[in-house]
Amino acid sequence: IAFVMSDDLAGEEVTREQVIAATDYLTPCLEILDTRIVRKDAASGVARKIFDTISDNAANAGVVLGDKRHAVDVFDLRWVGAIVKLDDTVEETGLGAGVLNDPVTSMVWLVQRLATIGQGLKAGQVVLSGSFIRPIEAPAGSRFHADFGAFGQVTIDFA
Repeated sequence: IAFVMSDDLAGEEVTREQVIAATDYLTPCLEILDTRIVRKDAASGVARKIFDTISDNAANAGVVLGDKRHAVDVFDLRWVGAIVKLDDTVEETGLGAGVLNDPVTSMVWLVQRLATIGQGLKAGQVVLSGSFIRPIEAPAGSRFHADFGAFGQVTIDFA
């Protein structure tokens, strides 16, 4: 779920209500991941951990947004789900509750965390709430389709 911000938002004491008020709209989305680190350490042969990728900020390659836009209070985001297919085969399913029990809660956490380093969110930014499905490999020629029900759909083709 992507939050598109209408207003700047910052502060260690930010509330759920402030996140909602500062959100222009929500839209379904899929994040494209690509790591710039090798999967195994060459010297030890040990597989890299998720912390290696996160700490290097090396996984995001892009975002594909759906075309539906929703006010932040139209859906109970805990129940917004997705069925994700790779070439017509269901690979993953999930619910928004998989993101700190509520995607709005993850946004509160993010703004509070950013405040500890003197930063915040800016109007116009697109912010992903966090994933509620696992990453899926995307070989060349594959097609992904995420069906979020009434929330919308997103399709990606990899050449």
